[in-house]
Amino acid sequence: MNLIILFESDFTHFDIAQLEDRRFQHITSIHKPEIGQNLKVGLLNGQIGYGEVLKLDSSSVTLRVSLERNPPQALPLTLLLGLPRPKMLKRVLQTVSTMGVKELYLINSYRVDKSYWGSPVLEKQINEHLLLGLEQAGDTVMPNIHLRKRFKPFVEDELPAISQGSRSLVAHPYNASTCPETANIKTTLAIGPEGGFIDYEVEKLNQCGFDSIHIGERILRVETAVPALLSRLFPV
Repeated sequence: MNLIILFESDFTHFDIAQLEDRRFQHITSIHKPEIGQNLKVGLLNGQIGYGEVLKLDSSSVTLRVSLERNPPQALPLTLLLGLPRPKMLKRVLQTVSTMGVKELYLINSYRVDKSYWGSPVLEKQINEHLLLGLEQAGDTVMPNIHLRKRFKPFVEDELPAISQGSRSLVAHPYNASTCPETANIKTTLAIGPEGGFIDYEVEKLNQCGFDSIHIGERILRVETAVPALLSRLFPV
């Protein structure tokens, strides 16, 4: 945990926060602070600063909070991702949150198992994994997650407006061009599920203005393809 994220509900006064949950456990077991020590904190969807330890006992820690700077800049990216299997989705959510993605569409695809849409990760655990990614990156801004269970209506009815004015790309290893050069520009990127998009889906994305790209001969798992592509497309 490189950043302790605070919520409005943690504050007992305008600059005093009290923590009693897993963040308290982390502070006591990892940081092991002394009274008066400063810890790096940030307000969810707000600024970053420090929290001075005022009180520490067996059940809670009390911090005097001072917030003074903005979180890291977000990637200018909208990511469309064929819904991965639940175990992989947990890792992918943390990765995209860590890397600064703020708009993520989890979409259906022919190769997405219908059971994935009933996963507890989607129903209850999305924010938990996004928060872990923010804590790792030292960021506070929660990504926006959009669920789209019907591929064709999404691509035909919504995607043209979403991708308008952006560099629009679909990761597809066949009949594709080399990944474009690194650039900090508005981008919409589509990545398929395990096994990739089927030809029909790639054609529909191409018709919507998406160029097919690849990053080499190797076929990558989704959890590997996401950070590899983001690292190639945007300055680190």
